[in-house]
Amino acid sequence: MPLTLTEEKAPDGHERLLYAEDPASGLRAYICLHSTAYGPAAGGCRMWNYASKEEARTDVLRLAGGMTSKNAMAGIELGGGKSVIIGDARTDKSEDLFRSFGQAVHSLSGTYYTAEDVGISPEDMAIVAKETPYAVGLDGGPHGSGDPSPFTAEGVFQCLRAAREILSGSDNLKGQRVLVQGLGHVGMSLAQKLHAAGAHLIVSDINQAALDEARQKLDAEICPVEAVFETEFDIFAPCALGGVLTAETARKLTANLVCGAANNQLATPEVAEILRARNIQYLPDYVVNAGGIISVAGEIHKAGPGYREERLTGIASRIRDILADSLRTGKTTIQVADDMVESILTQALQVRKGAA
Repeated sequence: MPLTLTEEKAPDGHERLLYAEDPASGLRAYICLHSTAYGPAAGGCRMWNYASKEEARTDVLRLAGGMTSKNAMAGIELGGGKSVIIGDARTDKSEDLFRSFGQAVHSLSGTYYTAEDVGISPEDMAIVAKETPYAVGLDGGPHGSGDPSPFTAEGVFQCLRAAREILSGSDNLKGQRVLVQGLGHVGMSLAQKLHAAGAHLIVSDINQAALDEARQKLDAEICPVEAVFETEFDIFAPCALGGVLTAETARKLTANLVCGAANNQLATPEVAEILRARNIQYLPDYVVNAGGIISVAGEIHKAGPGYREERLTGIASRIRDILADSLRTGKTTIQVADDMVESILTQALQVRKGAA
């Protein structure tokens, strides 16, 4: 049975939702285009062992919306989209699966660009690229940007230091207790930067090998996964999956600053109000974790490394503006950031209508 593509009804606020299935290769995937108001949709592909097709659908819708906000704030002239492959990244990968996924991406005729996300490597994306030119984050070639993870980590690190400077008058991290939750490519890279900056590093992950590496090479303290919100620390850097900050965990959190790479860290909108009321500064995830998509955008636009460096520097500048506005108005940082995104997208739509 060949690859089948099923157009599902996209919820309000989303443009397209495609389900791709290929029994021969084992592919089961969703691709969601949230918005192309600001340009073709772009966002990474996540491979995760979802409990059900419905869980994968919910995740791709949520992640695609986050990419619209992220890309608009990053100023990269790309809309928001995302894809997810249902499967265990440790055991279910194959060339046939990624080639089928590439065919699905290609069917969207350049309205969606994919790249690496959780569970996907540059090597995997190179296989996808055999079937479509709309796979990026590639190693080699005149415009290849490679693994976006280090650039995501660098953006988070710059934002963390900028926030520290605003809140305490110094960006010095020496002695600060920083808990990094999740030691994937981004989390480990961020942990290395924090260690080099003199932070007291605390790490939490289900991957024992990653924990051992952090303890041996970065002198990290290990925190059991179930004890994260029972532990004392100054800065929380969530770098695993989303939804970690619930009403319950936000009330337990001991940190005074949240700055991490995970997408959709707030389980519900009211969590932002809980954090604000407790005087915990939350840096909107879709602003601070934009380094990876900025790197990929340089590849899409064939713009060169200067494009990436300029926009990476801009991430921390936006965080400074958001924090200043939040402190001045009493709005949560996410309200401030969302208002900025709405203004950017409204202007983009007006420009597009004027050109039509």
